[in-house]
This record gives sequence, C-alpha cells and structure tokens, in this order.
Amino acid sequence: MLEIEETPLPGVLILTPKRFGDDRGFFAETWNRKRMEEAGIEIDFVQDNHSLSARAGTLRGLHFQSPPQPQAKLVRCGRGALFDVAVDIRVGSPTYGQWTGVELSAVNGRQLLIPEGFLHGFVTREDDTEVVYKCSGYYAPDCDGGVAWNDPEIDIDWGLDGADPILSDKDAKAPLLSQIGSHFEWSAS
Repeated sequence: MLEIEETPLPGVLILTPKRFGDDRGFFAETWNRKRMEEAGIEIDFVQDNHSLSARAGTLRGLHFQSPPQPQAKLVRCGRGALFDVAVDIRVGSPTYGQWTGVELSAVNGRQLLIPEGFLHGFVTREDDTEVVYKCSGYYAPDCDGGVAWNDPEIDIDWGLDGADPILSDKDAKAPLLSQIGSHFEWSAS
C-alpha cells in the first residue's frame, strides 16, 4: 500500500502511496497512522497547511521551526509540480549541511517526510502549484527561522538554470547557515 524510499539523509524519506485509479481518476490514502507506525514512522501530526504558488519558479524556504516548538513535515503536491528539499541542520550530525531533493507532483503522488532538525524548502516547476503538508507542531512565530536559499556552503541545485527565483522579502533576507547558531543537536542513539 505504501512504498518507502530512503534518501542520503537518514530519517528523510520518500513515501509513495498506492493509487487506485479508473476512468474517473484515482484514490490514494496519503496518511494512515497505523500503517506508518507499522513501518516504524511514529510522528504525531497536529496541523495541516496548504499553499498555492501562482508562478513557476517560486521558491519558498529554507525554513525551520526551532525548539521548543520544532516541526516534522510530510509534504505532497496537490496540483502542479515542485522540487522539494531537506537540509540537515543537526549540529554533530555526519550529514550536517547536506541536502537532498525530490520532484513531487500531482502526477507522481510522492511525498517527502522531513524530520525535526532539518531545513525545508521548495521551488515550483509549474504555474498554480499547490503544496499540502502535515506538521508535527503548531506554528510558533517565536521559533520560526530560515536560511538563505542560495547559501554557498549548502549549494543546492534548484534546477533554475540561472534564472532568479520568485522570493518573499523574508526569504530574500534570510541569513546563512553559519549565522543562525545551534538549534538542533544530533544524537547517535
């Protein structure tokens, strides 16, 4: 019922629910707590978010929510297509500062599971792209943070082919990873 793929960043997973389709369209179960727990994924999601980006090339991120209100996220594309990215910011982690990305679209039905301690961002590939995601913590403005989408130490290949992304003022002014301090610690256990 659910395909689970590991990424180069431990804990960041690509989940692809099985779709049941006919000439009317399809049905897919995108989240089932029992099935996830059986697969070893135990996250208590408390909030769903939905965003629409009117134009291709809109980049949102890189965002995180720090303790005491950290968030894990399960991200999927409801319409259109995007390139979704996670970056490890757990100090002491063997993959600190490394990123992984995956194409999510309404057609492929893939989802990206991003644990606490990771930055999240995406760039839209099509106009009118809708992103729907679950969060394990409520939005807390005092814990909201970000890192520059073009931080040279992270060096994400957003697939923009030299074009400038469409950014919010907040994202355009985000600091470098080296400037945000230590919010998350890695534990080998």
